[in-house]
Amino acid sequence: MHKYSKGGLREDILLVDDTPDNLRVLSAMLTNQGYEVRKALSGQRAIASVQSDLPDLILLDIRMPGMDGYSVCQQLKSDPNTRDVPVIFISALDDALDKVKAFAVGGVDYVTKPFQEMEVLARIEHQLCIQRLKQQLLEHNQELARSNQELEQFAYVVSHDLQQPLQSITGFAKMMLIKYQDKLDREALDFLNRIHGSGDRMQRLIQDLLSYSKTGLQGQAMQAVDLNAVLNQVLENLDSSAKQEQIILGCASLPTVMGYETQLIQLFQNLICNAIKFVEPGVVPQIEIAALQEEDWWLLEVSDNGIGIDAQYLDKIFNMFQRTQSAESYSGTGIGLANCKKIVRNHGGRLWATSQLGSGTTFHFTLPGSGDPP
Repeated sequence: MHKYSKGGLREDILLVDDTPDNLRVLSAMLTNQGYEVRKALSGQRAIASVQSDLPDLILLDIRMPGMDGYSVCQQLKSDPNTRDVPVIFISALDDALDKVKAFAVGGVDYVTKPFQEMEVLARIEHQLCIQRLKQQLLEHNQELARSNQELEQFAYVVSHDLQQPLQSITGFAKMMLIKYQDKLDREALDFLNRIHGSGDRMQRLIQDLLSYSKTGLQGQAMQAVDLNAVLNQVLENLDSSAKQEQIILGCASLPTVMGYETQLIQLFQNLICNAIKFVEPGVVPQIEIAALQEEDWWLLEVSDNGIGIDAQYLDKIFNMFQRTQSAESYSGTGIGLANCKKIVRNHGGRLWATSQLGSGTTFHFTLPGSGDPP
C-alpha cells in the first residue's frame, strides 16, 4: 500500500479535481511535504486509479461534470477492496447540508475552498496518522493471534507427548507397590507412594493443559443454548461427587443464551467443582446460581460457602497456574479458572469474582442473550 524511497516511507495521495490549476497547486503543496502525489481529472479516472493501486488517502472535489465526488465516494465505499481508503472532500460549497451528505456517503473530513495550506496539511496528516495506527493495530492483532495459536498448539503437542511416558512411570510404580509391598521397608514404600502421587498430579496438570489448549472457537457458530440443560448435564457428570459431598444447590430457572454448548458445560462444571472442593472440612457445600438480564446480555452468578479468596488475589486467580495461599492445601493445578476466563471471553463476555475470606465466593460472568450474539 505504501510507497518507499531512499528517505523511507512516502505516503501516496490521490488528488481528484476537474480543474488542472487546482491539481497543480495541491500537487506542489503536497510534494513539498514529501508525499507522493498522483492526479485524476474526473471521477471515472479516479476510480480506475484507485482500483489499480490503492492510495493512502484521497482528496476529492465534489463538483465535477459527469460523475460528482459524492458518486465517486459511494462507489469506492461499496467495493470491499477500496472502502477503507479515507476520503477528504474539497469543495467551494460551505453549506451544512453539503457537509452532512459528504460524511453520509463515507467521507472522513471536509475542506472548503479557498483552502488554507496549513489546514489542509493538518487534516491530511491527521487522517494518515489514524490509518497508520489502524495498520499497526491490525498487524499487532494478527501477530497476537498467530502467537496464541502457536502457543496453544505447542501446549497440546507437548502435553499429549508427555502422557505416555508418565503413564509408564505411574504404572510401574503402582505395580511395584502391589507386587513388592511385603518385601520393601517403610521408607521404600513411602518413596513409591510419592512417585505415584506426583505422577497422578502431573497427569491432572497435563489433562488440564490439554483442555485449555483445545478451548477455542475452531470455526464453530454460536447456537441457542438452554442453561438449564447445561446444568443438568453438569450435575449428571458430577453425580458421584455431589452425592458423596451431599451438596445443597439452589437455582432458579436459567435463561437460554447464544453460545457453545460444550464450552458452557465446562464453565459451569469447573465453577461447581471449585465450590464443592474449596470448603472447610466437615462443611456441606452450598451453591446458589442466579441469572439477571441486562439489556441484550445475561449476568450469571455462581456463589458458594467455601474458604473464600483474599482480596489481593481476586485479579490474579484467572491467570494460569495461579493458586492462592488459602488454596495450597487443596488439590488442583491452577488452570481451571484460566479455562473459565477463556470460555467466557470466547463468548464475548466478562468474568470476575467477589469474595470474603472464610465466608465464600461469587463468580460473576456475562453471556449474550439468545437474540443478540456478539
